[in-house]
Amino acid sequence: MAQEQEARGQTATARENQPPREGRGPGGGPREGREGGERGGPHGERGDRGDRRGGDRGRPEGPPEIELDKLIGDSLYLDNQAHAIVSRMRDMDSGTKSQLRRLYSAVRRAVRAPENERQHEFVMLRARLAYTIARHGLRSLDQLEKLLLQVTRKNDIRGYERFKDLFEAIVAYNE
Repeated sequence: MAQEQEARGQTATARENQPPREGRGPGGGPREGREGGERGGPHGERGDRGDRRGGDRGRPEGPPEIELDKLIGDSLYLDNQAHAIVSRMRDMDSGTKSQLRRLYSAVRRAVRAPENERQHEFVMLRARLAYTIARHGLRSLDQLEKLLLQVTRKNDIRGYERFKDLFEAIVAYNE
């Protein structure tokens, strides 16, 4: 046991007598520009792999957001977005048709709400959509949640109507 402690003491002393490694401060902490848990390994720097903070940068984070102005002005854009969402649903999620129909009924009720309550109804609809996405793992509907935020901020009847039309198309193509 005394030999083990002596060996440990020699190792610590040997480290103290070595000059600091390149890129390390006096405390011997992680190198600048790196996360604390990343190791350099025997092959030197990992600069060729890119910065690892922020996830995998090689893959896109997901489909591009739906543009509200295009949705309002272009029926074909609306149709293409509905098809894209349904195809992602089939690839990614196990959502049921009844879940979509229930959400669509809530969208229709929100559109029919009196003008002074409509924005509040859509805010609450967004919360309900977020809950449904999280509870049932419907990641393909994330775009709809982002679009719903845009619609609610704009607070325009045409935006609400087009959101309802998009949801209706999604329900129809998912049948």
